[in-house]
Formats: sequence, structure tokens, C-alpha cells
Amino acid sequence: MKLRLFAALLGLAAALPAQADDPQVTLRKFVDGVQTLTADFSQVQTDEGGKVTGSSSGKLALSRPGKFRWTYEKPYSQLMICDGKRIWLYDPDLAQVTVRSAEQALNGTPAALLSQKALLSDAYTLQDGGTENGASVVRLLPKSSEGDFKSIELWLANGVPQRMRFHDQLGGRTDIRFTAIRSNTKLDAAQFNFTPPKGVEVVDGGG
Repeated sequence: MKLRLFAALLGLAAALPAQADDPQVTLRKFVDGVQTLTADFSQVQTDEGGKVTGSSSGKLALSRPGKFRWTYEKPYSQLMICDGKRIWLYDPDLAQVTVRSAEQALNGTPAALLSQKALLSDAYTLQDGGTENGASVVRLLPKSSEGDFKSIELWLANGVPQRMRFHDQLGGRTDIRFTAIRSNTKLDAAQFNFTPPKGVEVVDGGG
């Protein structure tokens, strides 16, 4: 569940015309137009009653297709890297790395939505959520009932993610907001590779 949550969080505003784009068109601008993305993020989790159960912040880097790096800086350090084939979840406090197959771990999850160049309507039913603060809101309803989330909302401005909100099956929510966003800049490919530090336990997460 912990890996799925981090993967899910993998796991990304200028004024728009009065007439909002079709949700498929809005998402296609992101899928086709963004090859790399870097941003700072803040994340807040709430339970079914709206009580805050956790918050964190850090930085992300994304390189399509299939590569990303999520660095959690507060309240504790944690690192998640996908090299396109494997996902590495490194917890320095535990001196432990969990590694899984990216294809199995990301299949049908929000992280796949952000990192892959897939036909989004294959995995999700898309709904127009209108506009908010200059961003188009797209609602995604997973066609599979086996995932952790029953719906996802994605705020996009000029084809770039500004915010994401996930609604889980138990009524909880995870809200992620992005700042200092830069798209289609050249990124160092080495940051999407991971070599476990010496002395760190490596756990095979299966898949």
C-alpha cells in the first residue's frame, strides 16, 4: 500500500478561453506537449471526515516515457525513482530500498498517467470539470475497480499540471499542488538511475 501510494503520487496558469476544451483534448496537450517536467510539490492527505492525516513536500522530475524522480524532503527524507523498467523506493532512515517492476507497479495508476505516453481513454473515463483559477479541470474515473482510487482530478493550464487530487475508495483524499514548474527543459538522465548505497538492504517487492 505504501509503494502504491507513493506511485500514485507519482506517482504531476494562464487565462483560458471562456469555452473549455474537451477533456480528451486538454489531456492530450499534456501527453503530447510535455516531454520533461520539474516542479516543487506540496501534498496533504485527509481522511473521510476531512481531517488532515499527513502532509509532505519535495521536488519531482519527469521524463517521458516512463521515467520519474520523486524526492520527499519534509517531514522526512524518502526517494522514489523509476528508470522506465524498475521502481526504486529508498528510505534512508530504514536503510532499505524496495525494488519492483515498473510495468506491474504502475499499471492503471495515476503515476502511469503522468509518466507514460498512453491513450488515456483506455484506462479512464474522462469528464470535464470546468475551469478554476485559470486552469481546466479534468476528472478521471478509472475503468478498473481494482485500483486504490475511485476518481482523480487534474488541473491543467497551458497543458501543464498545476494540481492533482485523488479520492480513495474509503473516502480519503490526497491533494498535490505544484509550484516552480518548468517543462521541456533538458534534464540529466543520470537522475533517473539508482544504485543502492553500500550497506543498504535491498528488498524485492515482487511484480
